[in-house]
Amino acid sequence: METRVIKIDRAKIDAALIEEAAKIIDSGGLVAFPTETVYGIACRVEPGSLQRLNEVKGRRPEKPYTLHIERKEDVAEYVPVIGLRAKKLIEKLWPGPLTIVFELKPEQIEAQRGKSAKKVFENLYKNNSIGIRLSDDAVASKLLQAVKWPVVAPSVNIADERPATDAEQVLANFRGKLDMVIDGGASRYKKSSTIVKIGTYDLQMLREGVYTAEQVRQAATVGFLFVCSGNTCRSPMAAGMFRKYLAEKCGCAIDQIEQKGYKILSAGTMGIIGMPATSQAAAVCETRGVDITKHRSSALSRELIEQSDVIYVMSRFHLSQIVSMCPDAADRCRLLAEAVDIPDPIGQSVAVYDNVASVIEDAVKKRIEELVL
Repeated sequence: METRVIKIDRAKIDAALIEEAAKIIDSGGLVAFPTETVYGIACRVEPGSLQRLNEVKGRRPEKPYTLHIERKEDVAEYVPVIGLRAKKLIEKLWPGPLTIVFELKPEQIEAQRGKSAKKVFENLYKNNSIGIRLSDDAVASKLLQAVKWPVVAPSVNIADERPATDAEQVLANFRGKLDMVIDGGASRYKKSSTIVKIGTYDLQMLREGVYTAEQVRQAATVGFLFVCSGNTCRSPMAAGMFRKYLAEKCGCAIDQIEQKGYKILSAGTMGIIGMPATSQAAAVCETRGVDITKHRSSALSRELIEQSDVIYVMSRFHLSQIVSMCPDAADRCRLLAEAVDIPDPIGQSVAVYDNVASVIEDAVKKRIEELVL
């Protein structure tokens, strides 16, 4: 067969050429196209097309393929429940050179089985997971917009060989094997995407590519911030209890919670720095299996607000202060105890502290139950 080669200028993409390529893919053909990492072979998720793709690449049929999507919102069609850390990766690193393998629970897999076409489901979901990629390349984006069917796009290379990063390399090994090659020039990074697998409680690096393991880890870290006035009573109690119950939900020790990708901090609006938690706060926390004796107060700052993904406050006054400091934080900030303010026990008896701690503990447990990890 003859492989047609079309040149496309990334700065001025010819829509007619993209439509022509999309029709080839929709009809079951194979089209090589550029991404920001390496060139890929676009293939409709259909058994006959996938079999041809396997033969062209010399690839084992049981090896899973990665779905390529056009927009961030499209992931919800294939992953019914997206946890906090996965959301962070999507927010921070998509579109971009990152492939995310989403691990689904058995009931979620069954939900997708009933929702997806049989041939799509059987060819995308392997071992209760699905790999998805959202490219940050103008040609790739336009092509995926134009294609009507789900598309996978493995790198252009014979199995276990280096992937092609320009059209000449594609044609060197695949001329006469592909229906079309879209020549958009050299790939930006000339390096494969990073692949990470993320489940309910763990993040696993499968392949380092453009992004390093540390960059992925930082992007996937979820920050919780607890705010009160002095940061010596309510917010350190809340942060300590939250750390305990989140560790229980993750099935890990309290001191391993950051390794699981969750950072829990507290701060006060009064700007007090370096003060320990009050003795009463430490005492009522101890009875609940929470140690806050090493706590030292921190001042609330705009930087701290901006770094936090979820902010829990003790009162409406604290909420208004945060929003005045950082208006963009309004949708991330909420009362810990929902509709009620939690009173400040500073200067009062252990019995008062204990009552406040009980309110905080109940609120924390409820917030933990709400979290989708």
